[in-house]
Amino acid sequence: MTPRQVVMITTGGTAASRTTDDGAVPVLTGADLIPAELGEIVVRPVDLMTLDSSAMLVRDQLAVAVAIADSLAEDDVDGVVVTHGTDTLEETAFLVDCFAADPRPVIFTGAQFPADHPLADGPANIAAAVTLAADPNNRGNGVQVALGGRVLPARGVFKVSTTGLEAFDTVHDDLPRPLVADTIPGGVPARVDLLALYPGVSPGLLAAAVAQRAAGIVLSATGSGNTHPDITAEVALATRRNVPVVVSTRVPYGEVEATYGGGGGGVDLARAGAIISPWLRAPQVRMALIALLTTGASRTEIADFFAASGPA
Repeated sequence: MTPRQVVMITTGGTAASRTTDDGAVPVLTGADLIPAELGEIVVRPVDLMTLDSSAMLVRDQLAVAVAIADSLAEDDVDGVVVTHGTDTLEETAFLVDCFAADPRPVIFTGAQFPADHPLADGPANIAAAVTLAADPNNRGNGVQVALGGRVLPARGVFKVSTTGLEAFDTVHDDLPRPLVADTIPGGVPARVDLLALYPGVSPGLLAAAVAQRAAGIVLSATGSGNTHPDITAEVALATRRNVPVVVSTRVPYGEVEATYGGGGGGVDLARAGAIISPWLRAPQVRMALIALLTTGASRTEIADFFAASGPA
């Protein structure tokens, strides 16, 4: 029987960390992280970067996507695992999924506790991820996240605990997977700002994002996608300046719908030109908008992408 071949791309994060006087620091290499008992699976480590995921830039996240594509360019590779810090794992995994046309498994994993912690969960998570990546029956499922005994689709996933082993949940487990493109764009990624909305939020924050030439803006709104009338006015101005504004919610679960009026409700935001993201939460909305704008998508194409990202 021919051994299954899995590439494991390491980026740092808690799974690769040991505790020092300066806190937990990623120091382990891919060779250190290869599980001991894998049967007929061969793992080839690729040490891409050594970062806390909170320190990642968009160019680093795109570099992960490129490294995955390079690995899958080899016909004998059956799947790819990415070890990644959990702070921004949901963003990078989703960004990769926006370009994941290859049916072979791509599994993101990480850890909640450093490698030298008594409760270190990295080894078990990595072993599970490698097994999934090597499984021929796991093809065509898009990018997945494997932690704490759970396997979740990258689309809709978000972190729910800072310490629990089941670190992630999903807003919906059956979201469709419209792709932005089947190739990863080069050049400088578009800058998209994410603004949290709250009682008393200054509309000047949105105006400043436009003035500082953000290519797009994501609003993490209240409830089912609502805000203050002053924000609605700034959304209208941003729209007139051809800066797309996409509305999500700070609420973990449920659909975002244009339901309320009153000047700052979802109905008002939509009339002002905002695009509603029914299911994706703000961090993943931002990654989608970066991907769309970097590939030159029009406003219509952006709206179509988000409309197609919810269950039928």
